[in-house]
Amino acid sequence: MGFDSFEVENGAPEKLQGKRNAVIMCWFLGLGSLLAWNSMATINDYYYKVFPNYHPSRVLTLVYQPCALGTIAILAYNESLIDTRKRIITGYSIYFISTLGCLLVFLASSGSNRVGPYIGLCILVGAFGVADAFVQGGMCGDLAFMIPELLQSFFAGLAASGALTSVLRLVTKAAFDKSHDGLRKGALLFLAISTGIEFLCIFLYAYYFPKLPIVKYFRSKAASEGSKTVTADLAAAGINQDDGAKVVDRFTLKQLLCQNWDYFLGLYLIYVLTLSIFPGFLYEDTGHHTLGAWYSIVLIAMYNVLDLVGRYTPLIKCLNLESRKGLMIAILARFLFVPAFYFTAKYANEGWMIMLTSLLGFTNGHLTVCVMTAAPKGYKGPEQNALGNLLVLSLLGGIFSGVCLDWLWLIGNGSF
Repeated sequence: MGFDSFEVENGAPEKLQGKRNAVIMCWFLGLGSLLAWNSMATINDYYYKVFPNYHPSRVLTLVYQPCALGTIAILAYNESLIDTRKRIITGYSIYFISTLGCLLVFLASSGSNRVGPYIGLCILVGAFGVADAFVQGGMCGDLAFMIPELLQSFFAGLAASGALTSVLRLVTKAAFDKSHDGLRKGALLFLAISTGIEFLCIFLYAYYFPKLPIVKYFRSKAASEGSKTVTADLAAAGINQDDGAKVVDRFTLKQLLCQNWDYFLGLYLIYVLTLSIFPGFLYEDTGHHTLGAWYSIVLIAMYNVLDLVGRYTPLIKCLNLESRKGLMIAILARFLFVPAFYFTAKYANEGWMIMLTSLLGFTNGHLTVCVMTAAPKGYKGPEQNALGNLLVLSLLGGIFSGVCLDWLWLIGNGSF
C-alpha cells in the first residue's frame, strides 16, 4: 500500500477494530458531502434547455463557491472553538433541506423559464456551498488526526459522487430521451435520490460513525492532546473526556501556514486549473460534434470517472507522490492543459477532447489525495484538525478562483 502502515502506541491493535467499516463509512460520507452539488452540476443540460440565456453552468458554480469559501474561512479561523459533531450534522441537515427545496422548486415551477424559479435555484445552490464548508472542512479536520486511509477514502467518496451522478445521467438520458419532458424527469430523479442519501448521512454520522473503535481511539487521543472539537462525539460514543489533559505548546494558524505554505499553494493551484476548465468550458466552448447532445454529458462523465480512479492510485506505493518538490512540479505542469484544451477545442475531434478531459480528471484526483494525505503529519491532534480545515480552505479558494477565470473563455467568442 502507498501509505505507511500505522502502528498503535502502547501495543493496542484492538483499538483499530472497525478500520474497514470506518473506511467504508468515510467513503459514504464523502459521497453525501458532494452528491447534492454534483447532481445539480450533472443536470446542467436541463438548465440549458430551460434557462438558455443565463449561463447556468457558470452562474450556479459562481453562486455556490463564494458561499462555500466565505463559510470555510470563518470556520477555519474558529475551528478550535467549534464542536465537530454539531458542525457536520448541521452541514448534512442543510444539504437535505436544500436538496428537498430544489426538488419542490422543480415540481412547483413545472419547467417554467421565468426568472423567479432561477433565483430560487440560485439561493438553494448558495445553501449547498454553506453545507459544503460545514461538512468537508469538519470531516477533513476530524480525519486529519486519524490514519491517511480514512482521508483517502473520504476524498474518493467525494469523487464517487461525481462519477455516480454522471453514470446516472447517462442512464436517465437513455431512458427518457425519447419520452415527453425527458430531461425534467431525469432531473427530478436525480434530486430525489440525492435527498434520500443526504437524509441517510445525517443518521450515519450521528449514530454509527462515532461508535467505531478506531474513531473512538483517535478522538480520545486528540482529546488527551488538548482538542476540544471532539467532546460531543466522544460523549455520543459513551466516553468521558479527561479535562486534565492539556497541550502546553500549540502551533498558531500563522505557524501552520508558514510551515505548510507549499501544500496550501499546491492544492489551490490544482483547483484553479481544474475549475477554469470544468464544467463551464466543457459545456459551452467545445463546439458541435457528431455526439450532439451526448457530447458534454460524455465529457463530464469521463472527467468524473477518471477523477475517482485517480483518488485510488496513491494507494499504490510507487505512484504516491510524497516529495514536496515533486508535488509542486507535477501541479505546475498541469497548467499545460490550458493551451491543450484551447487548441483541441479549436482543431481536434471528439476523441482527443475526451482523452484530454480524462487526463484532467485523473491528475486532479491523484494530486488531491497526495497533498491531503502528505500534509497533516508531525503534529498533535488540535494542529492536525486546524491543518485539515486550512487545506479545505485552500481547495475551495482554488475552486472559486478557477470559476472566476472560467469566464475568460467567453472573451472573443460573442457570448458577452
